[in-house]
Amino acid sequence: MGVATHLGIDLADYDRRIRTFIPDYEEMLEVAAAAVPATARTIVDLGIGTGALAWRCAKMAPQANIVGVDADSEILQMARKRLGGSASLLCGSFLRTSIPRCDSAVASFALHHIRTQSAKAKLYRRIHAALYRRGRFIIVDCHPASEANLARGQRVAWAAHLRKSYVRREVEKLLTAWSQEDSYTTLDREMRLLQLCGFQIEVLWRRASFAVLMGKRQ
Repeated sequence: MGVATHLGIDLADYDRRIRTFIPDYEEMLEVAAAAVPATARTIVDLGIGTGALAWRCAKMAPQANIVGVDADSEILQMARKRLGGSASLLCGSFLRTSIPRCDSAVASFALHHIRTQSAKAKLYRRIHAALYRRGRFIIVDCHPASEANLARGQRVAWAAHLRKSYVRREVEKLLTAWSQEDSYTTLDREMRLLQLCGFQIEVLWRRASFAVLMGKRQ
């Protein structure tokens, strides 16, 4: 399934609509890109989409080679337009595609498509092995609280953002569909998993159910 089909939108309208779906989208991408070292030589973007995060990373590390992986061939065409011919774009699942040696690996709103924790752990170990010493793995995604009352409040906050663009019936439909189709790992569980896979963890940004995490390889 392509990303446009998954979200129920026109692919050409993706960059505008994603901002109506996700609060603080621009701020999170800026925080993630700022964590990429300016001296990075190779940056791998897992689930690169239209290249919004990769483009910001390229500005932070202008000498870096960008390697983007995405299973959606159509959205890769949009990334190519944004990034130009200097990026290496690979069509395939990041769960199976070879990850080259790199200084940084990034992923924005892609890892919640992984259905099981065992599959995610296998990917995280591959990323850890691909990173050079002191390399960074930066994640932007939805990581709700494990405590039920906090998680409910976070869902209410997400719904409030959606209601800026959609009527109540549409909001409930969107949130229900995403909860069934995606796997949102709680923040504490995600951090434990990263640590088990060898990373030292830092929370770079956190607001409601969304977070930017950085795992460092020592």
